[in-house]
Amino acid sequence: MATKNLTPVGLEKAEIRYPSNVVWNASTSELYEHIIRRDEGTLSQFGTVVTSTGERTGRSANDKFIVREPSCEEKVWWGSVNVDISEAKFNQLYEKVKAYTQHREIFVQDCWAGADERFKLPVRIITEEARHSLFARNMFIRLTPEQLKVHKPEFTVIQMPHLHSDPNVDGTNSSAFVVIHFGRRLVLIGGTAYGGEIKKSVFTIMNYLLPQKGIMSMHCSANYKDTKDNTAIFFGLSGTGKTTLSADSSRTLIGDDEHGWSDQGIFNYEGGCYAKVIRLSEKAEPEIFNTTRNFGTLLENVVVDPVTRLIDLHDSSLTENTRASYPIWSIPNADQEGMGGHPKNILMLTADAFGVLPPISRMTPAQAMYHFIAGYTAKVAGTEVGITEPQATFSTCFGAPFMALHPSVYAGLLGEKIKNHNVDCWLVNTGWTGGPYGVGHRMEIKYTKRLVNAALNGELNDVPIVEDPIFGLQVPTKCEGVPEEVLIPRNTWSDKEAYDAKAKYLAQQFVKNFAEFNDFVSDEIKSAAPKVD
Repeated sequence: MATKNLTPVGLEKAEIRYPSNVVWNASTSELYEHIIRRDEGTLSQFGTVVTSTGERTGRSANDKFIVREPSCEEKVWWGSVNVDISEAKFNQLYEKVKAYTQHREIFVQDCWAGADERFKLPVRIITEEARHSLFARNMFIRLTPEQLKVHKPEFTVIQMPHLHSDPNVDGTNSSAFVVIHFGRRLVLIGGTAYGGEIKKSVFTIMNYLLPQKGIMSMHCSANYKDTKDNTAIFFGLSGTGKTTLSADSSRTLIGDDEHGWSDQGIFNYEGGCYAKVIRLSEKAEPEIFNTTRNFGTLLENVVVDPVTRLIDLHDSSLTENTRASYPIWSIPNADQEGMGGHPKNILMLTADAFGVLPPISRMTPAQAMYHFIAGYTAKVAGTEVGITEPQATFSTCFGAPFMALHPSVYAGLLGEKIKNHNVDCWLVNTGWTGGPYGVGHRMEIKYTKRLVNAALNGELNDVPIVEDPIFGLQVPTKCEGVPEEVLIPRNTWSDKEAYDAKAKYLAQQFVKNFAEFNDFVSDEIKSAAPKVD
């Protein structure tokens, strides 16, 4: 069943020829029909589509490459994160992709990235399967028929999950590949059915393009209360709580993961959300929980009973990284424009696997810059291939895998905006308390929510504070609704000497990690480092 291309640009721009059928910009209902017809997923009792991504249930971090070519060679932050691949190898993979699409049915979604009209990026997502077309339709900003008539994609993402590379021939690390060519404005994805690769490829593109225009590009969620001038942003890696904490019924959601900060304020890059749903609580996270029962939601690797078609959000037998992709309007208090004002508060979320950081603490601007560049957190189970339990890590800018430019570019923009808009900055530990992973337990979400709301409402401005002796953070000692012993992490450990040792160890890891950035930051930021003997 073919559909008509309403745009002025056909598949010749992507050099795709002779597909057996092309489904152009199908509606959600149409894509449901294709998914069932092609046996790509099943319908749950609630009307959601449930799919499995197979072996790869998270991002394949070691399989992402950027083509080293003249347009980007002097701009990209090359290294262990942004790994280069030659143009010759890219061309070789591209020929494979083009040959693979011949005589196959393919699906096309045309959409935008970026809610701000001045900075929107027209993109085209070409997929082998209908479920990934639905994913793109959910995740990016949809176009009206009138907008489609003038849509000219500036970047194209081609995703063929059943096409595998040969590492010995193609220069890849495995049979999976995610390759970005900034010069040709093209992304090739193969060997993985994980939808997040599409989303994060577009994010990487925005992170490359917009800072060159003076726009701060951020791995963060954002919301506001009452007016857009009361905006808050939440930095953090996957699994640290960005989606959960920003989907607050008392505040209006701007977006849950990826934003830009322009001269006019915050704007969402996306038109949807990609929430982690393992063990999702209807009581603690009702807004996100309800999306798992909405028509149009795409569930990845959630277990469904083949007879009753009931989903089990507590079943992690496929992965800890179960996901729901849904349009942002599935959250009842979402801002349909995807825009906010300049933030009054910045919260940096860390899932501290060592259990030594306070659940919330205020930072000076210099400390905020230090922790932004450091990007300390724990990778939680399932978000990347091979991660089965929390692992302490440093991911600069709270999103190193997606930052194509040098961290100093993003840090410089953030520091400038914090100063210009007099933003209050907070460090929030959503990780462990009472001991490290395996001894302590994860911070109760009700306490984290209470502390975050107290910070945003100004309740923590006048409470007694103490300075953390090692990290130098200003720690509130009282917050209504939170036991006082929870606020000071050392008080939650039964073995105080063990706490001291672990805190000193983590401080040393901070200093060791930050050494590579010392040449790019001011003395004031260097002085914000934890104190080590």
